[in-house]
Amino acid sequence: MATAYDMIVIGAGPGGYVAAIRGAQLGLKVAIVEREHMGGICLNWGCIPTKAMLRSAEVFHLMHRAKEFGLKADGLGYDLDAVVKRSRDVAKQLNAGVGHLLKKNKVTALMGDATLSTLNSVKVTTDKGLEELTAPNIVLATGARARELPGLEADGDLVWTYKHALVPPRMPKNLLVIGSGAIGIEFASFYNTLGAKTTVVEVMDRILPVEDAEISGFAKKQFEKQGMTIREKAMVKQLDRGKGTVTAHIEQGGKVTKETFDTVISAVGIVGNTEGLGLEALGVKVEKTHVVTDAHCRTGVAGLYAIGDLAGAPWLAHKASHEGVMVAELIAGGDPHAVEPGSIAGCTYCQPQVASVGLTEAQAKEQGYDVKVGRFPFIGNGKAIALGEPEGMVKTVFDAKTGALLGAHMVGAEVTELIQGYVVGRQLETTEEDLMQTVFPHPTLSEMMHESVLDAWGRAIHF
Repeated sequence: MATAYDMIVIGAGPGGYVAAIRGAQLGLKVAIVEREHMGGICLNWGCIPTKAMLRSAEVFHLMHRAKEFGLKADGLGYDLDAVVKRSRDVAKQLNAGVGHLLKKNKVTALMGDATLSTLNSVKVTTDKGLEELTAPNIVLATGARARELPGLEADGDLVWTYKHALVPPRMPKNLLVIGSGAIGIEFASFYNTLGAKTTVVEVMDRILPVEDAEISGFAKKQFEKQGMTIREKAMVKQLDRGKGTVTAHIEQGGKVTKETFDTVISAVGIVGNTEGLGLEALGVKVEKTHVVTDAHCRTGVAGLYAIGDLAGAPWLAHKASHEGVMVAELIAGGDPHAVEPGSIAGCTYCQPQVASVGLTEAQAKEQGYDVKVGRFPFIGNGKAIALGEPEGMVKTVFDAKTGALLGAHMVGAEVTELIQGYVVGRQLETTEEDLMQTVFPHPTLSEMMHESVLDAWGRAIHF
C-alpha cells in the first residue's frame, strides 16, 4: 500500500532539502528521496568542499607573503592528502547536518532511486526493496552533472571532472583546464597556487564570459601575474592519451597546435539529471536537458514542479534554495513572489575573487538604458591596503534617468561577501541617492561600494 503525503521532493540538494523543510514548517506532510548524498552535489562535491580546498590554497599563498607582513615562515610546503581530507571532512559534517535538519522537521527521508509512475505517484527503489509514495504535489530537484564532450570524456586518471579534481590521485605538474566558468577558474586557481603549471582554454572571447568585460579583463591580468597561461577564443579539438601524458590539439586563430599535459580538467558546463524519472510519459517539456518551467517553477503538468539546476540557469545553489522555499509556500496555499534571476548574485572563489549581480554595462546598453557607471579601485581603500590586498575594483551600473541600480560587479579580496550589499539594494529597489546617503563603516572594504556609487555621479572622494 502506498504511503500518502502532501508533498514529495525528489533530490536532497540545496533546492530539495530546503523545499522539504519549508514545506514541513508550513504544516505539510513531506517526504524526500535522495539517491546519493544528503545535501546533493553542492554540499558534497561542489560549493562547500571546493571552498575548503580554496581556503587551504589561500592560506598557502599568504604564507609565501609572510615577509610583507613582517613575519617569518620557513620550509613552506603542503600535504595534498591532508588538504583533501579536510575538504572531505567539512563536506561530511554538513552532510550529517542536513540529515539532522530533516529529522528535526519531521520530514520522511528515503535513500533510493525515484520514478514517477503516474502523475501523483512515486516509486522508490531502496536497498530494502520497492516503496510507493503518493502526493498531489511533487517537486523535482534532481540537479545536474558535468557535461562531457565527445573525445574529451573523463577517465579519472589523466582527464578529470570536478569530482576527480576534488579527490585527486596526484598533484598535477602541467595542468590544462578546459572552460573558464566558475568551476574551471576555481580549480585553475587552486592548483596554480599549489604550484601546477596551469593553462586555461576558453572558447569564448574572454574568460569568465558571464561577467562584465572589464572585470573579466582585470581578473585575467591577475591570473597571468600568478603564472597562468590564458588562451581565449580557443578550443580543444582532441585529446591523445598516452602513458602519464595527454596531448591536447588546441585550435586558436585558425591554427591547431599540440601541447602536452599530465592532467586535464574538463569544466565545459552541466546537463540536467532528467533521465529515469518518467517525465516523458507525463508530458513534461525538456529542452537542452533542463525541465521547462514558468516563473514559479511549475512544469505545466498539474502538481509537478522543477527547481534548481534541473530547471535551468542560473546554476546556483542559493537560487535553488529560494525556489524551493517559493514552491513550498505555493503548495501550502501562499502567494510568494517569483525568484528574480536578475537579483541573484554570482560568486567565483578564485584569487582574486569575482562577484556580480544584475546587468553588465554591455547588457544595460543593449537593453536601451542610458547608463551611468562608477568605479573604485582597491588601491584607494585604506582597509584593502592594510590587508595587503590593493588589487581589485568595484564597478556599479545605474540607470541615468531613474538612478536605479542595474548591476554591480567586483573583483578582489572578499568581494563574494561584499556583493550581498548590492543584492539587498536591488531587492529593495534602491536608487543612487539611497546608497549615497547610506553611512558605511570605516575602515572597511565596503566603503568602496559607497565610493563606486559616488563615482558614477562624479562625486568620489578618495580617488
